Amino acid sequence: MTYRVGVDIGGTFTDFCAFNDETNEIHTLKVLSAPEDPGSEVMRGIRELHSRYGINAADVVYFTHGTTVGVNTVIQRKGIRLCLFVTENFADVLEVARLKMPNPYDLLSTRPEPLVDRQRVLEIRERVRSDGRIELEPDENNIQRAVKKAKGMGAEGIVVALINAYRNPTNEHTVKRLIQTQEPDFPVFCSADVWPIIREYERTTTAVVHGYVQPRVSYYLSSLERALSEVGVSATPQVTKSNGGIMSAKSGREDCVQMLLSGTAAGVIGASYISSLSGFDNTMSLDIGGTSADVAFIRDASPQYGVGEVVGDFPIYVPSIAVTSIGSGGGSIAWVDDLGVIRVGPESAGSTPGPACYGRGGERPTTTDAFAILGYIGQFKIGYSAIDVDVEKSRSAMSPLAKRLKLSVEATAQAIIDIAVSGMYMEVSKLISRYAIDPREFVMQAFGGAGPMMGCFLAKELGLGKVIVPSTPGVLSALGGLIADIKNDFIATVYLELAESEISEIQRGFINLKERAIDWLRKEQGYKGEFRLIYAGDMRYRGQAFELETTLNWDDIHAGNLKDLAENFHVEHEKVYEHCDRNAPVQIVNLRLVIVGDSPKPVFTKQVPTPKPAQSRGMIDVFISGKLEKVPLFERESMSAGDTLTGPAVVAQSDCTTCVPPDIDGEVDGYGNLILTVNAA
Repeated sequence: MTYRVGVDIGGTFTDFCAFNDETNEIHTLKVLSAPEDPGSEVMRGIRELHSRYGINAADVVYFTHGTTVGVNTVIQRKGIRLCLFVTENFADVLEVARLKMPNPYDLLSTRPEPLVDRQRVLEIRERVRSDGRIELEPDENNIQRAVKKAKGMGAEGIVVALINAYRNPTNEHTVKRLIQTQEPDFPVFCSADVWPIIREYERTTTAVVHGYVQPRVSYYLSSLERALSEVGVSATPQVTKSNGGIMSAKSGREDCVQMLLSGTAAGVIGASYISSLSGFDNTMSLDIGGTSADVAFIRDASPQYGVGEVVGDFPIYVPSIAVTSIGSGGGSIAWVDDLGVIRVGPESAGSTPGPACYGRGGERPTTTDAFAILGYIGQFKIGYSAIDVDVEKSRSAMSPLAKRLKLSVEATAQAIIDIAVSGMYMEVSKLISRYAIDPREFVMQAFGGAGPMMGCFLAKELGLGKVIVPSTPGVLSALGGLIADIKNDFIATVYLELAESEISEIQRGFINLKERAIDWLRKEQGYKGEFRLIYAGDMRYRGQAFELETTLNWDDIHAGNLKDLAENFHVEHEKVYEHCDRNAPVQIVNLRLVIVGDSPKPVFTKQVPTPKPAQSRGMIDVFISGKLEKVPLFERESMSAGDTLTGPAVVAQSDCTTCVPPDIDGEVDGYGNLILTVNAA
């Protein structure tokens, strides 16, 4: 037997999904995360896969995982102390940014403090012109003085981001060489090596975020590799990327900016796969873990992509799956502010100590404790028996809050859930407006440890008609990492007119990107199978300030078919802005190429549904709208295709709990997904 294993490491639980190559079976597991000891949770999970399912470490031939270590480093500001070397007179690049208000509805809002404050931005005498010509080479004495000053300020690494380095990185590389001649073991990061894009702020902030997290991510991945070796897994570990693909852990250590949204992207990939199986092509994925809720919109069973996704307080400009994190999860702590108003989050109890009901020392009430108090959880173990819910500990943690609010413990718990759902409703409503989406055309897909617990309540508020709960919702992100393809993005700034005089330059640019892409796939990743190439360009009308990424056809590029290349852009412009100008000259600013090596996918067998009422395990007491009611408890693992239920109800399974409020009906489809329908009344 051989197995392919996907792992998703979250703040509270680490999820495992093991796929048997021969029988097509999938085995799943959850263990508590151990952020204080990276790799130990993976070792524990591999051993438990053996004891629970008989999976030997030596039989694991493929291992991939997603992690939040990079994004958490930025959010918690626990990266290394950096200095930034910039071209003389460009020291305010991070401070000026794009002069946008963080919150246009709050006139008092301020931009976050940069990861490198103004005092630690040092100017270098050098200059590269916009056409790539070197006007002034870096001076060695100038560099030596700057390095000495940086060391004096306690710098642990240096980011080099020089003007026009996207055109010609020679001066950046010279500065790096001079720094490491003086300080051989000092981490130095060149912006043109991280992501060589036009526009200084975008390139600089992406390089700064990369340098800020790189040592910690590198240490984490090295610890993971050692842990896998110790437990007997010989497969080369892979990591999921922000763009929904995977790369080797070795590449991740050097190119960690590409995996900052690793865990969240894997969840969307898994959700896209379930969308295609369930027949609902347009879905809103809601991935709620212990710390946050991650929201993405899936169209035609495919995730949406973009650049400028925000990590913590800062945008990064590498291609990423478009997913937004909301600071509300199952472990979010409830508290009362100075005005006596109850709040939920953003602080999370994590896995240690965790919610009070976990019995691991938590003393502050969380959203999970609120669900336990109301009776939705507590009659069964959760997390594959890793947690035995203690409702009395939840009540003890909630009591001080209830006394301060002069409410009953149950009323306080209900208020916490209402506030958590309200906060998610507000943030998701902003996304709906931003993407111009009609929620009635979308179906919610709820997953993650707390997604099915909260999903139906949010769906009713948003006016969504259906909620899909996958068969193993608690470990869907691990499945997403398991089925993700090997994938990488390449970019080159050319800044050319889409004209006969420039087409040969455009063709040469794409050929160079193709050679780099194939070299990366074959040599760095060791992939020997078939691959796909996706061509695109960042295009605009002459005089516009920003571009639209436009998919292009290689045959048109190769043939120099300017009319059809321009038409692709006109159509894209009309789709986004509802107008285009086919007589206006078009420019192509960046050439883009994506290379994709397909990974094997599990094949799920569709069962023929047999409509019948699902058999409950009995009735349980649940507080609903302030009253204690008897509701049926269903065991998900014993339900089969065609089983139906009517809310209110609770559906329990090894990896999560699904809460079904009143006025919602459910049915299990042929692939084991629970399809919940919100009644129009």
